[in-house]
Amino acid sequence: MSASFPTAAASPVAAAAPALRVRDLSVRFGGHLAVSSVDLDVPAGRISGLIGPNGAGKTTTFNAICGVITPTSGQVELGGDDVSKLSTHQRARRGIGRTFQRLEVFSSLSVRDNVRVGLEIRQSWSRRRAAAPQFLAGGAELSADDEVALIIDRLGLVEVAEVPVGSLPTGQARKVELGRALAARPSVLLLDEPASGLDEQESVEFGALLGTLAASGLAILLVEHDIALVMRVCSELSVLNFGQLIAHGTPEQVQSNAAVLDAYLGGGGNDATAVERAAVDAGVNVSDTSWSGPGAPS
Repeated sequence: MSASFPTAAASPVAAAAPALRVRDLSVRFGGHLAVSSVDLDVPAGRISGLIGPNGAGKTTTFNAICGVITPTSGQVELGGDDVSKLSTHQRARRGIGRTFQRLEVFSSLSVRDNVRVGLEIRQSWSRRRAAAPQFLAGGAELSADDEVALIIDRLGLVEVAEVPVGSLPTGQARKVELGRALAARPSVLLLDEPASGLDEQESVEFGALLGTLAASGLAILLVEHDIALVMRVCSELSVLNFGQLIAHGTPEQVQSNAAVLDAYLGGGGNDATAVERAAVDAGVNVSDTSWSGPGAPS
């Protein structure tokens, strides 16, 4: 770390009305109800998690919030304004930023130029609508070059700033995608498995960065299979299973919720193992025979 850029405030921002409010969101593909009557509140200054087994409907929910797909029913509000009828790019202009489960970067461009793309897009929007503050700078105004340099520095990408992103490992490329999203200065940031490809130490550092962003006022909705990261950074969790919300609460409440553990343990695989381990670490007895349901341990 070389530059002496402004840093974000250390204390959390008090949450008022949700920065993002989703009500009764449903998505149907033909005869398949992929998402059913989902309600979500994402406050400013907090990291909210959306978790669930593979195929639970998490990415579909993100796509409906961003306007990539048209929901069957429901309402999306951003900063108190109904954006349900706006297009994807109009919602982005209003302040919804996003990364993708399937990595989306400009592979032939350098790290620096990928980040600059986000900034230049935002500058083209700013003639129509003022951008949110640069949360990494604690709200300070920066020149374009300094803002790009700040993002690269805080993401730990200085040494590869001029390297084409296509030649980077997945973990670093995901940081580049995040950097491009931050350069557009969203007020609400949706992250779809951003820690995929990160090792344990990188995951810890990434979580600290998300905490800094939230402490500055950014609203973050995180979809992630790194359960340790989720439990460490999220203030509240919503759990999807087969398109329906089955639990909501603090990480402590959710990881001791029998319905949540049923959903993961019943499906098996790495997610189940991770949630079971998280529950054990929290002191939950996963062999408790008082649990019921098809996925409950016996």
